[in-house]
Amino acid sequence: MAYYLYVIVLYVNILILSFNNGNNIITINAQNVPSSSRLTNLFPHLSFDKDFTQIFGGSNVQIYGNGSNAKISLDKKTGSGLAAKNRYNHGFFSAAIKLPAGFTSGVLSNWDFFPHNHDEIDFELLGHQKSRNWVLQTNMYGNGSVKTGREEKFRLWFDPTTQFHEYSIIWNSYHIVFLVDNIPVREVLNTPAISSSYPSKPMTLYTTIWDGSPWATNGGKYPVNYKYAPFTASLGEMEMAGCIHDPNDLSGKSCSKTSNPSSLDPLEGQNFVKLSSQQIKGLQWARSKHMIYSYCRDKLRYKVMPPECKTR
Repeated sequence: MAYYLYVIVLYVNILILSFNNGNNIITINAQNVPSSSRLTNLFPHLSFDKDFTQIFGGSNVQIYGNGSNAKISLDKKTGSGLAAKNRYNHGFFSAAIKLPAGFTSGVLSNWDFFPHNHDEIDFELLGHQKSRNWVLQTNMYGNGSVKTGREEKFRLWFDPTTQFHEYSIIWNSYHIVFLVDNIPVREVLNTPAISSSYPSKPMTLYTTIWDGSPWATNGGKYPVNYKYAPFTASLGEMEMAGCIHDPNDLSGKSCSKTSNPSSLDPLEGQNFVKLSSQQIKGLQWARSKHMIYSYCRDKLRYKVMPPECKTR
């Protein structure tokens, strides 16, 4: 069963997909994990019952702990999902997530505010068949540039089913940064080469889980096996801070740059607009030790590489 569990902020997804690595079993090496500057737990946590709305799933969505935690499940009848009430024009977005354990091949979720021209920034946690560990996939695009997939995949250095781990995104006019437990795994700089595909529309955060077997598992080769249902993801420590979109602002730019911003400003603060030397070391470690796929290296897929790949 492969499934996608999207936690999407501005279309930020956390998905669970099936990952087939041939006959090889991926082993997790948690040694020498670098320390990193802490960005999570800097902002107030949101409440799942006050700051989110249920979009489908009935009793498959459970909110508990006075709104501080939630569970979303997929069973044979339905998936489930939550959506944040606010939309953002940049910011910092983070969630603590514990993923379903066991045989996880075939479940998908997504959401779309701009059906033909939408932006997306997402984590996609790729599930597995028997004896294969989880893989993290990241992706982003703007203005509906879906024909150019910008996926990168990483082996996780921990088991994401045994306890909560933090998945975070920085999105501002300078860069997009994907972080796992505060360690940057990917940075997308807003350069002229990628500016036309850089996400710029107001977006929201959502989390959903549903059956995506036909899309996620080689045309349904490894569909969801409901023998193992329900598939439940646990959520907590949800943080969103930045520029909340004003629906009355037709320009879509309801935030202006601040002067003398504090380091805690996700739009202009020094902790958010440029990686520190410690974060750069963490990024280099993640990419050299754990990255297993980058679209910029996929010459079979792209005879002509996307322009941003040429500037690296």
